[in-house]
Amino acid sequence: MVTKSLPVAKALNEALRAALEADPKVLLMGEDIGKLGGVFRVTDGLQKDFGEGRVMDSPLAESGIVGTAIGLALRGYRPVVEIQFDGFVFPAYDQIVTQLAKMPARSQGKVRLPVVIRIPYGGGIGAVEHHSESPEALFAHVAGLKIVSPSTSSDAYWMLRQAIESDDPVIFFEPKRRYWDKGEVALPDSDSDSGSGSVAGPAAPGALHEARVARPGTDLTLAAYGPMVKVCLQAAAVAEEEGRSIEVLDLRTVSPIDFDTVQTSVEKTGRLVVVHEAPVFFGSGAEIAARITERCFHHLEAPVLRVGGYHAPYPPARLEEEYLPGLDRVLDAVDRSLAY
Repeated sequence: MVTKSLPVAKALNEALRAALEADPKVLLMGEDIGKLGGVFRVTDGLQKDFGEGRVMDSPLAESGIVGTAIGLALRGYRPVVEIQFDGFVFPAYDQIVTQLAKMPARSQGKVRLPVVIRIPYGGGIGAVEHHSESPEALFAHVAGLKIVSPSTSSDAYWMLRQAIESDDPVIFFEPKRRYWDKGEVALPDSDSDSGSGSVAGPAAPGALHEARVARPGTDLTLAAYGPMVKVCLQAAAVAEEEGRSIEVLDLRTVSPIDFDTVQTSVEKTGRLVVVHEAPVFFGSGAEIAARITERCFHHLEAPVLRVGGYHAPYPPARLEEEYLPGLDRVLDAVDRSLAY
């Protein structure tokens, strides 16, 4: 293994490169992912090194991109498609929920669709309309789809490798405002990963759908995924200065959710606050709150609280810092929970 300090975007690039090298059936498709290297340069250099037959610039047609990926998967390929921005995925929603999610069940498991749909999501970059959505709950409601979101460079690399190897369709939400955050990544060297394609081993941070304790604590649990994990870690650091011990869970996956790890944490702390960028109303935090209330009712010292965006269309860029849950809103929820 070789350890490197990489931004999240570069870690994703390394994961795609490794997957292309390991398996000739892996193909990349998306708008401007070839010559341009993607809007965020996540696919930079891959078309040059692997050719236009494996890294393909597509038309501006999200439904066509996903539909083509489904056909390729039926023929034995492992397509990885990029939806350029979160708000652009909705023209492909029908293909994703009607075909991609349901075909394995319709065929009683005889048909597998190993398709990965990469979606840069969330706000915080000052983008225009339709470029800052958090639609993960819409997809998590659909049986047959795996929904994941890394928060670190290490998870960006390993979770994408694991997603590409999965025989199930995976929606891979990439927190775009974390693309430039750096972190340590243990990369396989050429000898240990020469064409095998396997991503099992001690360097992998855990199974694809396994939550992790990002910071241990005893007084309250903060659970988050993707872009909000960093905010929760900052909140825990501030709370420590006030004599409070906050445990931070990085859920890493929205469907399936690792409820066992959340339950273990809440049984220890007695309190839970769930944080995500998406609106609180009908968000993934609601499912977590309901399940943990059922599982941990006699351990809870306070109601499960949720922190997220407002139930309103994403605002213009100059207002997004008011819309997005930040440090103050997370700490306010911590105070309210500890006040019970």
